[in-house]
Amino acid sequence: MKKNLLISLFATALIVSAAGISPALGTQQDFSPKPEEQQLPQAMHSAMKELPGITVGKENADLIGNDNRVLQAAVDYIAGLGGGIVEIGEGEYAMHDSLHLRSNVTVRGKKGKTILRKADGVTSTLALDGDFGEQQVTVKEPAGFAVGYGVAIWDDHSGGFHTTVARITGRNGNTFSIDNPLMADCMVRNKAKAATVFPVISAYNLEGARIENLIIEGNKESNVHLNGCRGAGIFLYRAFGTVIKGCLVRNYNGDGISFQQSNDVTVVDCICEDNASLGLHPGSGSQRPIIRKCIARRNGTDGLFLCWRVRHGLFEENILEGNGRFGISIGHKDSDNLLRRNRVRLNHRDGVFFRKESLGMAAHRNRLEENIIENNGTGGEAAGICIRGQTNNLVFKNNIIRDTRTDGAQTQTTGIRIEEQVGKLILDGNKIEAKIRIDDRRASKSK
Repeated sequence: MKKNLLISLFATALIVSAAGISPALGTQQDFSPKPEEQQLPQAMHSAMKELPGITVGKENADLIGNDNRVLQAAVDYIAGLGGGIVEIGEGEYAMHDSLHLRSNVTVRGKKGKTILRKADGVTSTLALDGDFGEQQVTVKEPAGFAVGYGVAIWDDHSGGFHTTVARITGRNGNTFSIDNPLMADCMVRNKAKAATVFPVISAYNLEGARIENLIIEGNKESNVHLNGCRGAGIFLYRAFGTVIKGCLVRNYNGDGISFQQSNDVTVVDCICEDNASLGLHPGSGSQRPIIRKCIARRNGTDGLFLCWRVRHGLFEENILEGNGRFGISIGHKDSDNLLRRNRVRLNHRDGVFFRKESLGMAAHRNRLEENIIENNGTGGEAAGICIRGQTNNLVFKNNIIRDTRTDGAQTQTTGIRIEEQVGKLILDGNKIEAKIRIDDRRASKSK
């Protein structure tokens, strides 16, 4: 009888527990959704606290390897689970192709210790014309081209966005298949060529990717140049909402960081140095960018280049120094941006340069506030700020524009140069120290 009673009590406890009822309190546990719980915008579940993750490294990691293949395997695995975090261990990884980012995947390195190094590149002229839309090329010198490698194809008439960047997917002798169609006719008579050059990190047609704490070593001495419309140390194309944080991009034979047609990109605490072309290159309609607390120094052309249709952006607390052309360049339809508390110094030509554009295409309604623009013109006499074209409704407020070097060494001889076609602008509270404080060449000096 006693044994039967114990069995009965045990069965009752199991039933109560399964029903979510606390035997001690006699109350039912409530698993119903909390008021703040909502499904994600593009998923039929709420946000999860624990997300997929994987480690990759040269040792002591979930995946072991030392080149782009193991990194890509980790990224693709996490992407297949809907997103999460890939952590890359310290060490140097050889990049024979880009690390291709995926939506909602964070790639995180060890600060100052994870290096993605562009492998030595090879270049060959084409043996046959590459036709628009074709997915193979035939090269004269195939040594150094291999299945799985990244490749770029172009000729003298197909630069910019018409350059093709792809992956080699197969080989028949001197002929290689590629995973993307050619973006233009690449003609032998126009010196068509192929080269194993590509972005070290690449992101196409995605959203919500994140890159943190990586060193990108571009190895520019062993690679030919790749233009910033299709390449950079870090390159984004229609990669919406991407975040790049705490990365160093150096020595790339092209731009440091370039993002094209990519809205709502954030770049913070990054350094772009000693790259062959631009340091930071938002462009081609990339709107609402945020670039904050970054350094662009010793790059071949501009530190920060706002390309076409960069609008409603915030650029603050950056350092643009020692670059081979301008510190900041603004032009074609680049309107309604705020640039504040930046330091622009020791650049080869003007510190801030508004490019010459017609009325419909000019960089209207930009605001420059609380910037320090100093000691520019290392290549000859220059202005702290030069404004060209039919640019209207600019605001310059509380900026410091100066040359602190001795009189004989001063080359930033003009504070602000305003060319003939410039429209209305506002100068408010700026401190200007220069041989010519304001060189206003407009016939009607409305301010």
